[in-house]
Amino acid sequence: MTPREVLALCREREIQAIDLRFMDFPGTQKHFTIPAKILVEKSFEDGFGFDGSSMRGWKAINESDMLVVPQPETAFVDPFMSNTLVMTCNIQDPITREDYAKDPRNVARKAESYMRSTKIADVANFGPEAEFFIFDDVRFDQNEHECYYHVDSIEGQWNRGKAGGSSNAGYKIRYKEGYFPVPPADTLQEARTEMMLALMDCGVEVEAQHHEVATGGQCEIDMKYAPLLKTADNLLRYKYIVKNVAVKHGKTATFMPKPLWNDNGSGLHLHMSLWKEGKPLFAGSRYGGLSEMGMYAMGGILKHAPALFAFCCPTTNSYKRLIAGYEAPINLTYSYRNRSAAIRIPVHSPHPENKRFEFRCPDSSSNPYLAMSAVLMAMLDGIQNKIDPGQPLEKDIYDLKADELAELPAVPDSLEQSLQALRDDHKFLLVGDVFTEDVIDTWIWYKTTQEVAALRERPHPYEFAMYYDI
Repeated sequence: MTPREVLALCREREIQAIDLRFMDFPGTQKHFTIPAKILVEKSFEDGFGFDGSSMRGWKAINESDMLVVPQPETAFVDPFMSNTLVMTCNIQDPITREDYAKDPRNVARKAESYMRSTKIADVANFGPEAEFFIFDDVRFDQNEHECYYHVDSIEGQWNRGKAGGSSNAGYKIRYKEGYFPVPPADTLQEARTEMMLALMDCGVEVEAQHHEVATGGQCEIDMKYAPLLKTADNLLRYKYIVKNVAVKHGKTATFMPKPLWNDNGSGLHLHMSLWKEGKPLFAGSRYGGLSEMGMYAMGGILKHAPALFAFCCPTTNSYKRLIAGYEAPINLTYSYRNRSAAIRIPVHSPHPENKRFEFRCPDSSSNPYLAMSAVLMAMLDGIQNKIDPGQPLEKDIYDLKADELAELPAVPDSLEQSLQALRDDHKFLLVGDVFTEDVIDTWIWYKTTQEVAALRERPHPYEFAMYYDI
């Protein structure tokens, strides 16, 4: 939509409030709301002021003023708030009017612009498969003398013997057996359908929704592929809609990668392809039906994967998902069909327009603007430097012997390790000024001080089970 069309929509739908949204640096959506009468055509150029010093990792108090500039193509009517229109905004400096380097959406815009400047491709399509859990109850706390969490789900296998309160019908999902059950075992069908329909009403194309593998309410709703920036914008709508529909049903949704021990975690599998002048560039006669360009793109991802993990698996909890036996990739390899590889080449369709590969390592805690931008830059680096992805993996990783596994490059085993990899390998992200040294340094500083060090300093509940009687 154009600014004029947005204003027309406001009149047509009797919109009274405009919700202006953006994403902070670590990846949490923020917003403030203005009366609809304040929004005029000039607002789409002038923007609205706010205090940037209150945003994590952004401005200092002495340079706090910033602008949000609404983007008309992102407008949708909020399905939860009455008479409210939502728009995603770009962040600008109010004096220079330059786009702010640490605005994640600006990074994604620059990544797409740099890709077009290379003449390699004009569109990078991403199809995300975002997994999440829906729980009935959650409680957690951390202070000087206690640390605990408790989650519960009517579906959870741990509730098979539960007595008292409402009756126990006995339809519980066993650990790692939650893929595609029908109701009544699948208690979340109605909620997921409502999420799917709300996404479609808000302009997000959906391909499917279903229960996922884990017990205790793991779900997935698959969005249709779209260009990088649009996909990242859609993922913000996705999380907003999923969380609010869950609350409407008296439940709570989380995109935390590994909320349950001893069962599958939640990933953000990214299906990717490059296009130019309306033609797919990854279809060819090489391995798995990929083109030479597709092979080099995989090579770039695998070469830079440890650094990419700093953005694609950006929480300490992310690495509790990346362990053997739970369908998460633990080695940096690629394969045709094999879901135990970090990169999988799907076999669903022989048509060239469907040829793509799936990067299975990212998870849903990531900032989608930064994660997908970093992955695109790795692909472009692989293509430009003709990086060979090596030999494919045709065996199940989990069936390999120790000596065979030792020959395969492993994924990082902690956020600290990924951040060190980003320190050592980030020049490919700086090309075209897509990421800047300040963005990289701030990301590493924030994640190290606010997350890695914070967790390292605190006793863990399981340490009491292991060490209290020592």
